[in-house]
Amino acid sequence: MSKTAGKTADTIENVEFPTFDASKATDQFRAFAEKGVEQSKEAYTKLKSGAETTQKAIESTLETAKTAGNDVSLKAIAAMRANAEAGFSHLEALLGVKSVSEFVELQTAFLRKGVEMSVEQAKDIQAVTTKAAEEVSKPMKDAFEKAMKELKVA
Repeated sequence: MSKTAGKTADTIENVEFPTFDASKATDQFRAFAEKGVEQSKEAYTKLKSGAETTQKAIESTLETAKTAGNDVSLKAIAAMRANAEAGFSHLEALLGVKSVSEFVELQTAFLRKGVEMSVEQAKDIQAVTTKAAEEVSKPMKDAFEKAMKELKVA
């Protein structure tokens, strides 16, 4: 046992325990904290910028939707007005009918003209609606594409 006790004493004497330097630990902790604060500021700045961009895109989209809705409404009102005027004109023409053949001729012409007018009105409204959909979606699409480019860069 004396050999073991001697070796233990020698080993203990030869082993050096590292000393704890509080100033180095404090410096490392400070650097870590400063880096964390800086990263948090950068993340907040990016988040704030993204939120502002999104808000602007939403405002622009709503304004465009309002304008586009007005355009579609005006086109629909114009179509209804044209249909009403055509209906009243046809009614006046029917009041002056002298024969059944004249009635059939007027009615056929009115129906043909009504179908042609309806097709044209549908094309006009479709064009306005398509344009409106493109204009309304453009600000959000642009904001989304910008955000995707920023994510790819980061």
